[in-house]
Amino acid sequence: MSGTGEERPEPPRAAAELSLGEKWSLVGAAVLFGALLYLLAPILTPFVIAALLAYMGDPLVDRLEAKKLSRTLGVTLIFFLLSLVLLVVLLVVVPMLEQQVSALIARLPQYLEFVQQRALPWVAAQLGLDPGLLDLAHLKALLTERWSQVGDIAGQVLGSVFHSGVAMMAWLANLVLIPVVAFYLMRDWDVFMTRVRELIPRRWEPEVVMLAGSADEVLGAFFRGQLLVMLALGVLYTVGLWIIGLEFALLLGMIAGLVSFVPYLGFIVGMLLAGVAAYMQFQELMPLLGVLAVFGVGQLAESLVLTPKLVGDRIGLHPVAVIFAVMAGGQLFGLIGVLCALPVAAVIMVILRHTHERYLRSRLYAQ
Repeated sequence: MSGTGEERPEPPRAAAELSLGEKWSLVGAAVLFGALLYLLAPILTPFVIAALLAYMGDPLVDRLEAKKLSRTLGVTLIFFLLSLVLLVVLLVVVPMLEQQVSALIARLPQYLEFVQQRALPWVAAQLGLDPGLLDLAHLKALLTERWSQVGDIAGQVLGSVFHSGVAMMAWLANLVLIPVVAFYLMRDWDVFMTRVRELIPRRWEPEVVMLAGSADEVLGAFFRGQLLVMLALGVLYTVGLWIIGLEFALLLGMIAGLVSFVPYLGFIVGMLLAGVAAYMQFQELMPLLGVLAVFGVGQLAESLVLTPKLVGDRIGLHPVAVIFAVMAGGQLFGLIGVLCALPVAAVIMVILRHTHERYLRSRLYAQ
């Protein structure tokens, strides 16, 4: 109660103050927006990728801008560094991965023979099974016949692209469109965010801004932090496996790093694959200790250094939720769904968490 006797207005409750017409308008707008996304999904992929790049690069540009660099110059510098990284990946890492994949395909018949002649009889003897039940001879013959047709993986991919003129033009258009759109989005990111905030009804603004800030914290922790963790682990696993002399060190290290966005999954998958590869290559048990040491060091580095420093405890996305979101997005909307799965899941998680907190403070819960 103020000194003039006038009552101060209570903080608005957006949902309670909406009229029936306003509610139906919001529902109609949401349906229309969803329909547009569904219809435009085939052309949205480069724009979504560009938006993700702009979102991840915006904090770096903000830091450069704080050091008295112009926004455009900061974006140009970030793009130059990203172009150098991409060039190294295309010229060095991709050919090495292609060679290792081709070598692995060439070795598959040999590996299957080892499994058929030694591993399966041992398993059958231990379990009391008939060795004839596990016959890989047909699979081995099929791989022996087909592996030579695989050839150069990069060449096949490029060949399939250039086989169709329409596909080639679309691929080239996306290749040019993504960096151009990302550049302008990154340069004007703060302007766009200000314009979006101005469109929010004033009575909803504090709550929407708070929810957006929480979602940004979750997304920033995942995209910027977790991607750095995945990259660091991929490099660590690759170097460690290379030191112990494993032939497919780069391929196995990158696989383990990529799947490490789910806690312990990269450690488990990488150690199993590297352990099998080490035993197949050396035919000894001692190299397995080296594999165990590499992934043990990687797990310690992730738990004690990388995740606390780069990610922290801000993500809040359960590993099962991450896997489900990616699979559901891919099933519903294809590639565009995979790209949008985690951002959408993070926003939904923030909204559900906020709704839960409001419910705990509500009169309904207290009764």
